[in-house]
Amino acid sequence: MIRLEQPKDYREVENLTREAFWNVYRPGCTEHYVLHLFRTNPDFIPELDLVMEEDDKIIGHVMFSKAEIILDDGSHFPSWTFGPISIHPAYKRKGYGLKLLQYALEKAKKMGIGLLQMEGNIEFYKHAGFDLASKMKIHYHAEQRESEVPYFLAQELIPGYWGDREGTYAPPKGYFVAEEHPEAFEAYEATFPKKEKLRLPGQLGYED
Repeated sequence: MIRLEQPKDYREVENLTREAFWNVYRPGCTEHYVLHLFRTNPDFIPELDLVMEEDDKIIGHVMFSKAEIILDDGSHFPSWTFGPISIHPAYKRKGYGLKLLQYALEKAKKMGIGLLQMEGNIEFYKHAGFDLASKMKIHYHAEQRESEVPYFLAQELIPGYWGDREGTYAPPKGYFVAEEHPEAFEAYEATFPKKEKLRLPGQLGYED
């Protein structure tokens, strides 16, 4: 079952997000704090704040946000992004994440959302229709313009929405709150059960 998140779900979903991302991209994680604050962000899209349930337990969640691309002529082009998308570790690699995402993408398309960009693994997200954003001449703000950024992906939900434009994308404000307000993040993190932070291969900045 997939439904809209309700206020009564907030803590459960934040804990789910913490479990899903713990030690994946960095020691510990910050995605649950992003979600905690982003629900009051004006770019947050409540109609696409979705949870997935199995046996009356929340096992998945995804949220969407407004975004924009700065075109080469300096104008701002409306776009969207999503994430974090979380699946409880006990339910990963069973197809739940793809089902949740496909449901959300179909709903987004019906709402008139024409273009999505996100950061993720192409080997997973290609199954939901995503490809390298560089192929669409959408550049990532933190990389060289000519780079084919392997983790920066895009999909045109409405054919012709993007056309032959070219521009640079930056994630919405609010995705870096843990880095910008470390003391507030640590105070929030302290409200959860302690978990061991590990430096593991595959994490950002990991070196042997």
